[in-house]
Amino acid sequence: MKVKLKLSKSLQENVSDYYEEAKETKKKIAGVEKAIEETKKEMKKKEKKEKKQVKVKREKKWYEKFHWFYTSGGRLAIGGKNAQQNDIVVSRYMEKDDLFFHADIQGGSAVVLKDGVNASEEEMVETAQFAGGFSNAWKNANAAVDVYAVKKEQLSKHAQGGYIPTGAFAIKGERQWFRNTRIAYKVGIGEKGLEIIPEFSKKNFEKNVLILPSKSGNEKGKIAKSIAKKLGVSPDDLLEILPAGRSKLK
Repeated sequence: MKVKLKLSKSLQENVSDYYEEAKETKKKIAGVEKAIEETKKEMKKKEKKEKKQVKVKREKKWYEKFHWFYTSGGRLAIGGKNAQQNDIVVSRYMEKDDLFFHADIQGGSAVVLKDGVNASEEEMVETAQFAGGFSNAWKNANAAVDVYAVKKEQLSKHAQGGYIPTGAFAIKGERQWFRNTRIAYKVGIGEKGLEIIPEFSKKNFEKNVLILPSKSGNEKGKIAKSIAKKLGVSPDDLLEILPAGRSKLK
């Protein structure tokens, strides 16, 4: 290493100058290193924030435009979200071996359990609870409601001397009853994303909440925000699947 000495200064003064210069260089290096570390931290924060904000848009299944869930036995149940959809789930998607479920109250989802005639009693009870919640029984804050099930051939859109409105059906023959069915849902993150299932279902989520109808509970929008915080999801996604009316968390 070459060292330049100033002849106008003594050896001691030259050494002192180099010492001061070295101290300044050391400070600059430390400052640069600190700046690099701070930049790295900021980049990590930004990366985490971006990952949080980016949502992978998955392709929705055909049945996700309706109320839906899979029973403990793996059977699909779909229900109309309005009168028009009630007609669609029956006319377009109900087949011979399916069962139709509806709460015994005016105003409710027409729920079709695929291959319902071969379903277990447990699956039928789950579907009855699902249909009971998506009815005016939830709006009325009922703790329970009677639900019935019938086969496809028992349904009709024609009635003698009467008018059948959109979303409603004339029913003939005997009904299978599920009396005093408790109303409650589990909401959580499953394999298919955000799901709402009957409380009676054996399916468990890693994170979930139990919701019940309640006159003193929160409106749908507020309860959606509360659940969103607990599950780490968007309140908008919850608004699509929650029942109408006041609810409370348990």
